[in-house]
Parts: sequence; structure tokens; C-alpha cells
Amino acid sequence: MSEIQTLDVRIPAEIIHNWGWFLAFGIGLALLGILAIVRAVAATVVSMLFFGWLLVIAAGIEIVQAIMVGKWAGLFQHWLGAVLFGVIGILILWRPLVTAEILTLLMGAFFLVAGLFQLITPFVISLPDWGWHTLNGLITLLLGILVLAQWPVSGLWVIGLFVGIELVFYGVAWIALALDLRSLA
Repeated sequence: MSEIQTLDVRIPAEIIHNWGWFLAFGIGLALLGILAIVRAVAATVVSMLFFGWLLVIAAGIEIVQAIMVGKWAGLFQHWLGAVLFGVIGILILWRPLVTAEILTLLMGAFFLVAGLFQLITPFVISLPDWGWHTLNGLITLLLGILVLAQWPVSGLWVIGLFVGIELVFYGVAWIALALDLRSLA
């Protein structure tokens, strides 16, 4: 008794016409991802510096916002946010490798705990397709073990590697979209 309905999706002609730009964007992202994987340590440092500068800029925005709005109930939160963003941003910019090591330790611990939960959950609540959930849990647990087994050295390359892998898959997704759009042209 299940009925499958198809969605009538209309793609604007401009998007279909510019499929080549989506393809170029996807190829560029995939190449950046490959570069980040090959140069994982440099990608880790660049990621930390980028994040540090984002926090410093956010602190500046919070300060401007606090000055512009004047006295109101949320003034203290703006100043507190500015101080926290600024201090953390400056610490990241001052010691990007130490920051990467700390974040990698937290990521490894997260993967370890998340993997254990993902392994246990399908059996506790009887999830359908439990095999996929169990496989996901095993892979996540394995990632946590691998990251923590090589810590603190893994702190130098893990973040850059993960950013690179994300960029490659994101680029491939855009390439696939572009090729689908090309077939509609």
C-alpha cells in the first residue's frame, strides 16, 4: 500500500547553462583537497591560523556591537564574548601546533566514545539495518583508536588530513552535480 511520489523539481535554465562553472569549482575543491592530504601538516597549520583569525575578527565584531548598542541587558554577553573570542583566537594564532594537538586529542576521544555508543545502540534499541550502524560504529571507534594511538604526533597531521578528505568529497559532489546538469543541457 505504499505509494511513491516523484518530486517535480524544476532547475532554472541559468544553472543548467552554467554547469561548467560548477565543474570547475568541484575540480578546484578536489585538487585543494588532494593538496591538503599530501601536505597534511601545512593544512593543519593553515586551518588553525584561519580559525584563530576568525575568532579574532569575531572579537572585533563583538566589541563594535557592544559599543554600538550601548547599555542594554545583553551588553555583558557581548563583552564576555569579545574577551573569549579574542583570547582563544590569540592563543590559537600564538601556538597553532599546540592547539592542533589539543583539538586532535579531543577529536580522538570523541571518535572513541561516539564509536562505542554507535556499536552499542543498535543492540539496545533494536534498530533496523543494524549492520550498517554497527559498521559505522566500528569505523568511528577505529578512527578514535588510531588518532589516540599516535597522539601527540597525530595532532600535526590529522586535522589537515580530515580537511583534505572533506574537500575531496565535497569537490566530487560538485563535479557529480555539474555532470548531471550537463546532461540536462
